[in-house]
Amino acid sequence: MNLLILVVDDEPDVEVLFRQHFRRDLRADRFTMEFAQSAPTALQRITDAGDRSLILILSDINMPGMSGLELLPKAKAMRPDVPIIMITAYGDAETKRKALEGGAEALLTKPIDFLVLRNEIDTRVQRAA
Repeated sequence: MNLLILVVDDEPDVEVLFRQHFRRDLRADRFTMEFAQSAPTALQRITDAGDRSLILILSDINMPGMSGLELLPKAKAMRPDVPIIMITAYGDAETKRKALEGGAEALLTKPIDFLVLRNEIDTRVQRAA
């Protein structure tokens, strides 16, 4: 089984951070992670995932061009089966409301609590197994 998690964030250091936090899982092939630095690239990655088991999309909200909130309905339309968790530095009530109304499963604030995120990922991996 080839479980895939897509991480969407315009900050290049996010990939390094995620790879460090999940290096054991990635080495053990529990899942793979792909990274997109823009919403249009993320949409292409979702299309390219094809028959691979995309189990989770993690998306930043504030990105240049298309925001994460604009990406959300497009990604949900393409893959309604895949949960999307939004990530933001600004966890105000209005942002959270928009994300949840748009179909997001949850909203995490930066700096990311990787213990909470690991629990979310473990849940998805177990469901897919």
